[in-house]
Amino acid sequence: MPTLNLGILAHVDAGKTSLTERLLHAAGVVETVGRVDDGSTRTDFLALERQRGITIRSAVVSFRLGDDLTVNLIDTPGHPDFIAEVERVLHVLDGAVLVVSAVEGVQAQTRVLMRTLRRLRLPTLLFVNKTDRRGASPDGTLDGIARRLVRTAVPMGAVPSAGSPDAGFLPYGPSDAAFGERLTDVLTRHDETLLAEYVAADGRLPHDRLRGALADQTGRALVHPVFFGSAVTGAGVGALTEGVRTLLPAARGEAEGPVSGSVFKVERGPGGERLAYVRMAAGTLRVRDRVPFGAAANGTEELPEGKITGVEVFEEGEAVPRDAVAAGHIGRVRGLEGVRIGDALGVPPPGTADRHFAPPTLETVVAPVCPGERRALHVALTQLAEQDPLIDLRHDPRTGETHVSLYGEVQKEVLEATLSDEHGIAVTFRRTTALCVERVTGCGAAHEIIDTGPNPFLATIGLRLEPAPVGAGVRFRLGVELGSMPYAFFAAVEETVQEVLGQGLYGWPVPDCTVTMTHSGYWPRQSHAHAVFDKSMSSTAGDFRNLTPLVLMDALRRAGTRVCEPVHAFRLEAPADTAGAVLSLLAHLGGVPRSTRTEDGTAVLEGDVPAARVHTLQRRLPNLSRGEGVLESSFDRYEPVRGTPPARPRTDHDPLDRKQYLLRVVRRTGTGTAGAHGPAPGSTAGHGG
Repeated sequence: MPTLNLGILAHVDAGKTSLTERLLHAAGVVETVGRVDDGSTRTDFLALERQRGITIRSAVVSFRLGDDLTVNLIDTPGHPDFIAEVERVLHVLDGAVLVVSAVEGVQAQTRVLMRTLRRLRLPTLLFVNKTDRRGASPDGTLDGIARRLVRTAVPMGAVPSAGSPDAGFLPYGPSDAAFGERLTDVLTRHDETLLAEYVAADGRLPHDRLRGALADQTGRALVHPVFFGSAVTGAGVGALTEGVRTLLPAARGEAEGPVSGSVFKVERGPGGERLAYVRMAAGTLRVRDRVPFGAAANGTEELPEGKITGVEVFEEGEAVPRDAVAAGHIGRVRGLEGVRIGDALGVPPPGTADRHFAPPTLETVVAPVCPGERRALHVALTQLAEQDPLIDLRHDPRTGETHVSLYGEVQKEVLEATLSDEHGIAVTFRRTTALCVERVTGCGAAHEIIDTGPNPFLATIGLRLEPAPVGAGVRFRLGVELGSMPYAFFAAVEETVQEVLGQGLYGWPVPDCTVTMTHSGYWPRQSHAHAVFDKSMSSTAGDFRNLTPLVLMDALRRAGTRVCEPVHAFRLEAPADTAGAVLSLLAHLGGVPRSTRTEDGTAVLEGDVPAARVHTLQRRLPNLSRGEGVLESSFDRYEPVRGTPPARPRTDHDPLDRKQYLLRVVRRTGTGTAGAHGPAPGSTAGHGG
């Protein structure tokens, strides 16, 4: 039976989860429709989701449409703080339903979601919800969709008694001439063959031909049918269901081909084991199969393998144990210890390497209310980070503090509630700060020669550090002969370089630079007699790991760095007469409007604002715009900080502090490790390349 992996998306509180409940009820999966306000919905399973009435984690539930289609429905978060969760899910969908409120109209997150859907060319139907609510304006919402979302939206029916409990939905039929003309106008824009048929038929195309063209162009994300109704009363849901069945394309994939899948969610089972949610793009994954998994972009390295110990597929609202999960389906699999969200299984699905998620741009310190629970807190946070690899943890063993990166303030509340409910740990947070980076501004080089003060290690290392293009990452290159010393020593240097550049001169990560090893040297395995190993006379990988931070930070200091803060690109709409107050606020927050225009009495501002000020802008905008202001923003780039660069608290592994300590030891003892014994026979100290 064909399968459709369907996503339900919306701005928060547009009725997305209520629509999911109505669809499950119509399919016979649930006997009664759950209510968000009562905390009785099927897909909001977290306590905080039920308390706040919002979706935080994506959830999967399955049902049948008629006798010829199985739908795996994925309920996704609507709050902008959880946009990363939404982005991950979109890549495993075959189609989507974007819910828009007939009362509030097109909202900020609605536009963000629609732009993402169009960028991914994901077939999408629109459902205008809450037509039974007072103040509902189906026509006004349709106009907003055409102006702010997509111009190829096609209304599929009319809404009698809008704004009252009797609001219904009347689908347009073959006899509706106006609908036929509107549909023809939209479809012929993308299909020259259809246009030729229209001209040849003297402006009259059969309804079946138009319906087939509508399904084809909807499946190619060229047009977007719009349905109206109410998830509470059920009005219009039947027509939407029929649209899902006939207009959205079912999943594709060869079940007999090589295994290819994508992990879009990871959670812990009752016994603490990892459960990976996998969308299968091709092949069949069976119990007891061994399958490689890992980062899809990492095509040059050998990936780890895991043995599948259990498979569950989603049927009629339940996760049911099965022997296998085939192409096109979603499965929940056990046995892949170490698997992370975003990993590919087997052959990476097409386009996986091109996926990009904006990084979190905020950071805070989380601490337990009870100091004795610091270790337990670190373990709990590590497990939570497994479920969302875009949330990074940084532990400071010197202070015992844990720094966590975030997308927004609401995540603090979610994290606090999750730690309390699931782990029994009460926590507090410090003020949220921007998560900066350091850009290398010049070229710097440094070296330390073995048995030459104040070098306390049996190693020669020289490093040159240069800036690299944005997004290039840290590149390590050899400027010396590979055979000049054992490969393990080169590996120790490269690994340490990657680790040390997690903290630059001001404590922030250094993301893009090229590090070239210019000097190398070591003492071979030495002994006083009879080949007995003597550490004091023989270089080890530890010597290179300890010396690399000292040389690298010297080179980095000579190259220089500039602290850069994250900047969001924003689009802001507010009543035209409030534009002055909004512009004043933007200037106060360091925002820079790039363009300003007026459309139908609404001021539209686009520009940049520091990520650290976005929350303040969101909080103060309603008061300045009489509650009518709409803000959408997303991470765009890093820009140099104006004024004094902020310093990030350093960890106990800070190479700057470590060098000062080692130099004090050398000065106090008057000798280093190598100098205690003098040069050894056969030494290659000072070998350069």
